[in-house]
Order: sequence, then C-alpha cells, then structure tokens
Amino acid sequence: MYKIISDSSCDLTKKEIVEMNIEYVPFIIEVDGVEYKDDNNLNIEGYLGKMENSKNPIKTACPSPYDYLNVIERNLDKDIYILTISSKLSGSYNSAKVAEKEAKEKHPDIKIHVIDSKSASAGQTRIALKMLEVLKENDFDSTIKIIEEFVDNQKTMFVLESLQNLIKNGRIKKTTGLLANVLNIRPIMIANNGEIEPYEISRGTKKSLDKMAKAIGSLKNEKDLDIVTISYVRNKERAEKLGENIKELYKNVKVHIRHTNGLSSGYADLGGIVIAY
Repeated sequence: MYKIISDSSCDLTKKEIVEMNIEYVPFIIEVDGVEYKDDNNLNIEGYLGKMENSKNPIKTACPSPYDYLNVIERNLDKDIYILTISSKLSGSYNSAKVAEKEAKEKHPDIKIHVIDSKSASAGQTRIALKMLEVLKENDFDSTIKIIEEFVDNQKTMFVLESLQNLIKNGRIKKTTGLLANVLNIRPIMIANNGEIEPYEISRGTKKSLDKMAKAIGSLKNEKDLDIVTISYVRNKERAEKLGENIKELYKNVKVHIRHTNGLSSGYADLGGIVIAY
C-alpha cells in the first residue's frame, strides 16, 4: 500500500484527488487580509475575483513541517511519497524534509521519500499522474528511481496573459510591465532546474502559445513524448485549442487539461497557461 502526499501547487481536480487517494497539504493564500486555504473547499472563482480586484500582491504561506507530519502519522502503514513545488520557489520542500527526518527518527522502519518536483502547476501534476502509473508495477525503491529520473527529464513552460501579479509583487518594474501590456508582449517562460527563466519574447498571446507548442519538439525528443499536461487560469477554450495544436504536431501524445488550483492561479495570473511535457 502507498500514500501520495502533495502540497497544493499540484493542479489535480477534486475528483482526481479522491479517486487517486492523494492527500493535499495546502498552502495558505492571503488577499487584502482575507485568508484562503488552498484545499478542496476553496471557492476558486471567489478567490480569483478578489485577486483580480485587489491593488495589493497576494501573500502565500507554505505548509509547515507539522502539517506534513500530521498526514505522515496517519499513514505509517504505507509507503509514503511526498511531492512538492520546486524547492527554489518555496519553502514547502524544506518543510517536507524536516517532517521526513522527524518521522524517520520516531519510526525507524518507515518508508518515506520527498520528491522535489523542480516545477509547479502542470509540471507537478504530470509527475503525480506518472507516479500513479509507476506505482502499479514497481516497489518503493524502483518507484523513487523512476520518478526522480522523470523529474529531471521533464520540461515546464508557461505564457502569461497578465503581468499584474508580477507588477504587484515587484518582480518587474511597473513601468516595464505597463509598457509590455501596451505593446502586447507575452513572454514565454521555462523552468530550468526548478528556477524560472525567460525562453522567448513574443507579441500576442496566440503567437506565444504557437511558439510554445512548437518548442516542445525542439526541447525534447518526440519519441519520449507521452503526456502533455496543460493548466489554465480562466481560459479553458484557449487551453483546449493549444491541446489540439499539440496533438496535431505530435501524433501520439496524450493531452490532459485542467484549471489551476489556488496557488498556481496566483503564480500564473488570470489568463495564464502552463504546460509540462
């Protein structure tokens, strides 16, 4: 028996979480003094509306070691796998490692492993889906080896429709962000060993999404393509068109599409698209 524990950077649907027996350890997100727990009970539309209308940046708090340990203690009879957002984007991984260390000290025979997704959103989701596939036929040690290799070979990219959250959080200067909006610049970003870097600058969302789809073939051997996950924030039709484009370009690939959960929505912002392959 096994148990997968993930922080809420993962974009599995509520139905998938239940059916796959995955347990979320949620982030807490604050908008204008109002706290939202990023769990199955989050009213995503209410949260997005609050975020959209706020002039202030969102604030996030990652799960604590106690939050992880609490779930671990309830699953001591299982092989435990903990999946977190990139350690270079959040303290969630460090919290999970502290909990892992304490659990091993208290329960020396426990089987537990923390996986740094080196990604977020669609990337973390794709890893969770792969874990469920691998666990059907592999033991604890083999699963870890396969998944760690899978993480290292995965690519995550995203296109931002809105730069408002980056401006609010001081990640880019307000004047630069406003100029980019006026010029209709939509940057394509890529995760490099867990850190976010610019990949290409384009004008117009459609052009950026087309370039991102074509980049898949240049960054990864097509024979290694199996599943592409797409996470979107309030733009299902655009995500579906991107999925159709990807399936036309790469004939044997499967595409999974879902809306982002709370934390991913805060990072990608309204209209954002994240893909992993």
